Amino acid sequence: MSNHNAANEAAAQIQPAKGKLGVMIPGMGAVATTLIAGVEAVRKGFAKPIGSLAEMGTIRLGKRTEGNSPLIKDFVPLADLNDLVFTGWDIFGGNLYDAAKTAQVLDRDQLDQIKPFLEGIEPMPAVFDKHYVKRLDGKKVKTGRSKCDLANQIRNDIAEFKTKTDRQVMIWCGSTEIFLEPKEVHSTLEKFEKGLVNDDPDIAPSMIYAWACLKEGIPFINGAPNLTVDIPALQDLSKQAGVPTAGKDFKTGQTFMKTVLAPAFKTRMLGLSGWYSTNILGNRDGEVLDDPDNFKTKEETKLGVLDYILQPDLHPDLYKDIYHKVRINYYPPRGDNKEGWDNIDIFGWLGYPMQIKVDFLCRDSILAAPLALDLVLFMDLANRTPALKKLGMQEWLSFYFKAPTVPEGLYPEHDLFIQSMKLKNTLRHIMGEGLITHLGLDYYGD
Repeated sequence: MSNHNAANEAAAQIQPAKGKLGVMIPGMGAVATTLIAGVEAVRKGFAKPIGSLAEMGTIRLGKRTEGNSPLIKDFVPLADLNDLVFTGWDIFGGNLYDAAKTAQVLDRDQLDQIKPFLEGIEPMPAVFDKHYVKRLDGKKVKTGRSKCDLANQIRNDIAEFKTKTDRQVMIWCGSTEIFLEPKEVHSTLEKFEKGLVNDDPDIAPSMIYAWACLKEGIPFINGAPNLTVDIPALQDLSKQAGVPTAGKDFKTGQTFMKTVLAPAFKTRMLGLSGWYSTNILGNRDGEVLDDPDNFKTKEETKLGVLDYILQPDLHPDLYKDIYHKVRINYYPPRGDNKEGWDNIDIFGWLGYPMQIKVDFLCRDSILAAPLALDLVLFMDLANRTPALKKLGMQEWLSFYFKAPTVPEGLYPEHDLFIQSMKLKNTLRHIMGEGLITHLGLDYYGD
């Protein structure tokens, strides 16, 4: 079979992106409002979708000499931005224009250009329990006899939204919940569903959303570091039902920099003795993470990165005794404009020490919004692609996460450039195109 025919056959198995794609968001705060306002601004022609690989990225097909690098959105059948419809849940009430004003990420003039659109979206009351996010008080919160009752209320919300849209995706943009270890209740679907009925304290609100979402056959993305869909019970449900899941924790500022710099040190065999990272931010995220139990959840995803990239077991002389420290400090004057400061102590030839200092004055939600958009578009694609759908967990989307979920027995890939290659090769694979290996020898004859 020719390459052309193979490509046509693979692409033919992917269902087309027909009709409206409904995007359901638990937690309609800074990230969600920045995403939704941004999508509308792009649709209206006021802005470009900068930071979105799905919308602005290209993908090379074939040899370098062929000069064939279409836009990703022209290569794979992604949903059109004009077909996106948004809804969600939030504990604070009010419409999205009010929520976006409170978040103070986007310029008031920019918001006013799309004010009627944002005012037309009112979040539904959320499933919320202060035990998991101590620093916040819920104003619009669902009540129910049990966690099972609350989960079914979410399913009813989803069912109603299904009547207005053709396909759906859910993306968790809520606050970071307290640190939870996997327990017995998470081990099987049967035990988990029993735990819902019995109000098990180890079932957090995000897990209730994830269960309801998967039961409704909808892909679920976890944008926060909490234990949610990365438990055996929900992974089994995802695989059985053939519903994609992805997570966790959007890779936005400081960790984005880490997954660029650490591979560079390892590639050059430069040693690392210490990496001190501190952050100051003043948005709701900062307020929630000011609580030690919630910070521990975030710390785990931020600390894991270096060990996996540098592989100290393979390179003990270079990376065995790294001192790695991560701090997050709540500092209200900064709002969403976070400062991520890194001091990196490296050593080179003959052990001579050097230092690198990085001061990243970043806008958390401005970096997160395009990641959320890409994830929505790619997860919808996965749900229409038989070869990806049956996997459940979508490890090829590791590019977007601080703590990528991987099957048991595998370690996650954190190197940003390997993640990028994994993502693009997956797109080539599902479209029946040849994979790019960067071998390079086939340009030079025999």
